[in-house]
Amino acid sequence: MSMNKNTVLAWATFIMLLMGFILIGLGMYRYADIAGWGFASVGVGFLANAWVFNALKGRV
Repeated sequence: MSMNKNTVLAWATFIMLLMGFILIGLGMYRYADIAGWGFASVGVGFLANAWVFNALKGRV
């Protein structure tokens, strides 16, 4: 399987989306105290990074 730059960015976007949603879920359900805010904010950061990676596909 040949992976070009767009395929690598697509996989990176998928993995970052997955991790972002997992971290937000951990912040909502597992850590209901103040640590949950940290997990959720890092998850939102992962989603923002995934958005940037998705926008870079085809341009890099």
